[in-house]
Amino acid sequence: MQIKEFKLERYFAKYEFSARYLLSSSDCGGMSLDYVLQCAGEEESKLWHDLKLGYTESKGQPQLREEIARQYTTMASENVIVLSPGEANFCLMNVLLEKDDHVVCMSPAYQSLYQVAESLGCRMSYWKPDESTWHFDPAELRSLVTPKTKLIILNFPHNPTGFLPTEKEIMEIIGIAREYGIVIFSDEMYHRLEHDPSRSSPSLSDLYENAVSLWGMAKSFGLAGLRLGWLASKNKEVLEQIVAYKDYLTICNNAMSEILSLIALRNPNKFIDPNLRKIRANLEILLTFQRKHQDFITLPMPQAGSTAFIRLSLQEPALNYCERLVVETGIMLLPSEMFDFGSRHARIGLGREQLPAALDEWDRYIRR
Repeated sequence: MQIKEFKLERYFAKYEFSARYLLSSSDCGGMSLDYVLQCAGEEESKLWHDLKLGYTESKGQPQLREEIARQYTTMASENVIVLSPGEANFCLMNVLLEKDDHVVCMSPAYQSLYQVAESLGCRMSYWKPDESTWHFDPAELRSLVTPKTKLIILNFPHNPTGFLPTEKEIMEIIGIAREYGIVIFSDEMYHRLEHDPSRSSPSLSDLYENAVSLWGMAKSFGLAGLRLGWLASKNKEVLEQIVAYKDYLTICNNAMSEILSLIALRNPNKFIDPNLRKIRANLEILLTFQRKHQDFITLPMPQAGSTAFIRLSLQEPALNYCERLVVETGIMLLPSEMFDFGSRHARIGLGREQLPAALDEWDRYIRR
């Protein structure tokens, strides 16, 4: 399979480790190894200290799979397989899709969510939001679906806009998929990062028998360096096919990452709660900054996750502006060209502690 360059990741590779301020990161910064190990109970500490660095089970460490299943309301360990998040997406697309299959994907979206399917030769339709609110209307989705649609690709909470559907809208989406017998691939990497605690977002794998849900350690838990995630689904046949496809990729998971993930999953509030506090505080700072520069920046309010998607009033493409910004100030801002979504928007990351300092520097640049 020939596949296009992953523009967003190449852009990050160019600037992520040299820019002074990372204003567009989608994660919440990394928790330290010491912090994770301090959260370990007696059982996890023993697993860590007795760990041998040999091969691991291809489906994932048994206790880890059991702990993952507890994060859902209808899953058991046999409904879960463990693998890296990017690998999960790649495997699922290759297992499910063939040339000329019809696929509907949200847009804007993380490139791998649509690029793998497109590179397999699928016919793509894109579900786009109202740009003034970033609301994704299920009626618009229905207009894109046909009896030949094979897969619907969702991402809630949404990266980059921070959109979160209501429970009624989620059930509308599931109703459309069920009517046509369509598989839903639900990227839920920002699960449990709802800004309003009263608006919890259920996993689609708990609600729909033909959904495959992706979650992992990178965003909600602040442990991106573990490179560990999982798929949960009632469709065990698809999961078995994915495990078999994984044999051509990583084969099995990182032994240390599995134990560290188990520790975090058994202590979710020690990881998710600090990240949520940081996101909420940074969002308030960003809103103050936007009000100060409202002629230049438009910010539809994000509702969940660790990103926001702003519109810039520019006389040039966002890519040109962002590249000048990073060269002249050291601020890395991700332009909408990296999402194949026009040239007037940029993503803001809400999960990093340096956001206030980055905005102060950007404020000085705008005023100059």
